[in-house]
Amino acid sequence: MGKVKKILIAASLLTFVCSLAALARILLQDYTEQQRMKELAQVWENESDKGQAVIHSSPLAAEKDEPVMLPEFRALYKRNPDIIGWLKINDTRINYPVMQNPQDAQFYLNHDYDKKINKSGLPFLDGHSRINDSNILLIHGHQMKNGWMFADLLKYKEESFYKEQAAFQFSTLYEKEEYEIVAVILSKVYRKSDDVFKYYQIDRVRTAADFNAYVQNIQKLALYDTGVTARYGDKLIVLSTCEYSTEDGRLAVIARKRT
Repeated sequence: MGKVKKILIAASLLTFVCSLAALARILLQDYTEQQRMKELAQVWENESDKGQAVIHSSPLAAEKDEPVMLPEFRALYKRNPDIIGWLKINDTRINYPVMQNPQDAQFYLNHDYDKKINKSGLPFLDGHSRINDSNILLIHGHQMKNGWMFADLLKYKEESFYKEQAAFQFSTLYEKEEYEIVAVILSKVYRKSDDVFKYYQIDRVRTAADFNAYVQNIQKLALYDTGVTARYGDKLIVLSTCEYSTEDGRLAVIARKRT
């Protein structure tokens, strides 16, 4: 065997080994992340079950005037007080805490629940949203190739999936809430100078007229008719993630709180 051929074979083997090592590292990271998410969800579910038992055995607990943190949040809040809610959509992997760092609105773009650097980040509330004071809560989340975070929102591009999951659960620290979907839209992040509707500019929705115009623009972009609309006074959640059919594309699921 010639010297050159031996070098080529050795180089090919080295490339193959490096590729395997890189793949193994990615799979290990994905597995670790999955376990971390499952652990958080397990804490949530366990504490929720305990809380239901306490509520049924202690009816006077509901008579307090001051808001009481839901039991499922207590351990999670103690671990990280940046948690502001929990989002769950059935038949998806979306079963996550929702975060908001008061000092850095983008912090959970690349940090995990323990505030360690993590490319997947966590769903987080937009800096222009306030959990108790805003009529529109804009929640951002990555669309990860491994299917985590908000990747499953893309299922809502199909009307058939919407019909199966037309509502989802979102709980704040003090209240369990359910939201029904108003519209699913495809949009993008535009230049500041572009004179078009930008669903993510919720800071500009201040009056009844602003709110009604926002809803009308959402419905114009809707992929299909849900038969659900929203009026001023309703509380909206906008779930936003990347969508790669266009440059800087976004998919957003807009829902209103059921009363």
